[in-house]
Amino acid sequence: MTLQLKPGTSWDDTYARCLAAAPEAFAPDRLLNLVRGGWHAVGTPGEHTTPLDGTPIPGPPRIDIAEAASAVDFAVDQHGAWSRTPLEQRKARVSAAVDALAEHRDLLAMLLVWEIGKPWRLACADVDRALDGVRWYLDNIDRQLAGRVPLPGPVSNIASWNYPMSVQVHAELVQLLAGNAVIAKTPSQGGFHCLTLAHALMLRAGLPVTLLSGMGSQIADALIRSPGLGALAFVGGRANGRRAATSLADLGRRHFLEQEGLNTWGVWDFSDWPTLAAHLRKGFEYAKQRCTAYPRYVVQRRLFPAFLETYLAVIGDLRFGHPLAVADPDAPLPELDFGPVIHAAKAAELARHFDDAVVSRAVPLHRGSLDDGGFLPGQDLGAYIAPAAVLSPPPNWALHHAEPFGPLDSVILVDTESELLAAMNAGNGSLVASIATDDQGFAARIAPDLMAFKVGVNAPRSRGDREEVFGGLGASWKGAFVGGDLLVQAVSHGPEGADEKLYGNFPDYSLYPSR
Repeated sequence: MTLQLKPGTSWDDTYARCLAAAPEAFAPDRLLNLVRGGWHAVGTPGEHTTPLDGTPIPGPPRIDIAEAASAVDFAVDQHGAWSRTPLEQRKARVSAAVDALAEHRDLLAMLLVWEIGKPWRLACADVDRALDGVRWYLDNIDRQLAGRVPLPGPVSNIASWNYPMSVQVHAELVQLLAGNAVIAKTPSQGGFHCLTLAHALMLRAGLPVTLLSGMGSQIADALIRSPGLGALAFVGGRANGRRAATSLADLGRRHFLEQEGLNTWGVWDFSDWPTLAAHLRKGFEYAKQRCTAYPRYVVQRRLFPAFLETYLAVIGDLRFGHPLAVADPDAPLPELDFGPVIHAAKAAELARHFDDAVVSRAVPLHRGSLDDGGFLPGQDLGAYIAPAAVLSPPPNWALHHAEPFGPLDSVILVDTESELLAAMNAGNGSLVASIATDDQGFAARIAPDLMAFKVGVNAPRSRGDREEVFGGLGASWKGAFVGGDLLVQAVSHGPEGADEKLYGNFPDYSLYPSR
């Protein structure tokens, strides 16, 4: 069956809609930076291609350290006025921004499809999750801020590319509600068009926002160490997180650094395979390119035949391909589990990791083929990779202690509870973990020893929404925990003189809420 691009969804069509929706932020040939209270053609536009099919698109206009420092200084001044703005006025402006974002929901979602390869359903869910989450905070912020005051300076946000709306924009709007001006750096790998449109709408609502682009190695000092900043919010990998934490080490500034981790699913004395199959399939959404994906399964050896039968049935039935490819112009967009990974280099890296594991005597459980995907005739397939899995990778495998951030799973067989714990804790701390078991007593006994912030029993755990808290154990998190009331507490101060001890992982203590 020959597929075609859904009419009206091309990149040219999508970018034209951006020009019409926010001409102040999009030029015909480049994006602008939101600095010093307005949109400016500063920075050097870089080359970029969409992972969908290699189409060239405007890249983020990268500014230098001097421009970044100037933007931060302006945001510090903005913060002074915004922090004194009455809460009711802040709520009205944030609510107006949410309404504007909702009005452009489909365009924001289409940008996520093109920029970071999300299938349509998941792209819409990312936008909806952000807006619904902020609406919850609008309903609860009076209670959450009772007796609290804004931070002494703006919040600097350095976030990953995979959830521009439901993580980054959501967090910024809550920070604004709490009385803080915000600064955000666009991720270099994708999401900058979506963030540009979102911030154009936020600025129109009268919110003190700054959005800038640049190489992290060149402008990080301004975004992390500038003396007027009130907090650093970071979402990304451990290497960059360590560098950010090192820069903050002498400042004692409020911070929350989500550094991901190897999330694992243990299978022990278990029999409900149809339920697990449903969880396994959902786990492949967006090619496992999220901080709460489960790429490692630790399985009791005697259960391996049943697990393998269940797993192979799921992985062999996954739907992947070009998210905008249809057989008929009037057909709806395809219902896919995932599209491309973030770029061709990542797809090649995952393929190398699979080959390296097999060369090192891991058992190749499954290696899918791109022939099973749905693609346009002759399109660039560089950023696509079919799902794959290996059994018993060696301890020196590059991904034995790290997450792949792609559809490459590994399975470890164990015989004892101690082996199960050791294998599930191999990543030295994670955001989530789950146990599949018929024995609730076993689950209760082993869960406290898992180095995961959230532990699910016969169900996955996720970042969570609204009142649900979020954090990480071990090397997966530094600083204050977030989510629910904790997010507001992380970006505000309690009564003056109060000895406030936040939940989180700090150099001198760790304090955990009920998880």
